[in-house]
Amino acid sequence: MRLYRGLEQYPADAPPSVVAQGTFDGIHLGHQAVILTAVDRARALGIRSVALTFDPHPVTVLRPSEAPPEILPLAPRLERIAELGADVALVIPFTLEFSRVDAEAFVRDILRERLKAREVVVGFNHTFGRGARGSAAFLDEVATPLGIRVHVIPPLTVDGIVVSSSSVREALRKGDVRRAASLLGNPYAVRGPVSRGAERGRLLGFPTANLVPRSPWLLATGVYAGRAEWDQGSALAVINVGVRPTFGEAGLVVEAHLLDVSGDLYGRELTLTFLDRIRDEMKFPSVEALRSRIDEDVRVARRLLADPAG
Repeated sequence: MRLYRGLEQYPADAPPSVVAQGTFDGIHLGHQAVILTAVDRARALGIRSVALTFDPHPVTVLRPSEAPPEILPLAPRLERIAELGADVALVIPFTLEFSRVDAEAFVRDILRERLKAREVVVGFNHTFGRGARGSAAFLDEVATPLGIRVHVIPPLTVDGIVVSSSSVREALRKGDVRRAASLLGNPYAVRGPVSRGAERGRLLGFPTANLVPRSPWLLATGVYAGRAEWDQGSALAVINVGVRPTFGEAGLVVEAHLLDVSGDLYGRELTLTFLDRIRDEMKFPSVEALRSRIDEDVRVARRLLADPAG
């Protein structure tokens, strides 16, 4: 997949395209349907598919105090877009200046003139242009006379819940990683370098690999069963997200005890995938009580991960 960052990078002589347009902040099932439809239509027409997205999230620029925590950073979002088969990803930096572009000018100057869009695919609730005036209906009204066919992906539901970035965030805020996975189409995961912590896990007999959490953090505190992956291997893991109240600490930590793995991973890039929730974060009366509960967490994690459906 070719990646262009900014309209100025996109070649003026680029061939016609089918455009999947959206913020795609979580690449959930709805986003996937938009991108896959564009890929299928482009292949049917013998032209290329372009995933047009924006970064940072528009609300981060327009109303910073209301900015939602990101579900996926840009890099893994682009990886998912590539996996879905898009030929090109165009990331438009979302700035205050760009937010003032009129919706009609966006269709005319960007979609038709710059991207040479033959068809455009959007989700039912996608908005764009100054004041979010551009809706799916507006896009159809303006683009059709310009010779651009518009496809609007209707709402998708899973177990009666409409798939959206908001519903994914709500599931994660509750620690319901199974529900989040059903909406995303894949388990929720975070990635980052392993940092050196206080090494209390090692003293407890359960050494951990620690990640510095993104801010603001989205997933509820608690203990989870999951998987860790790095450049040379993978392992089942018990993942603690919290502030370690037994030790009177306040800073959020994400620490993973890798099952049946020895040695440290300091400095390596680690991906932690959250597959199930074991329990809430708890304050224990003693270090020994904490050690006993972690031992139980490991047993529960092994059982859950051996039988994910149960």
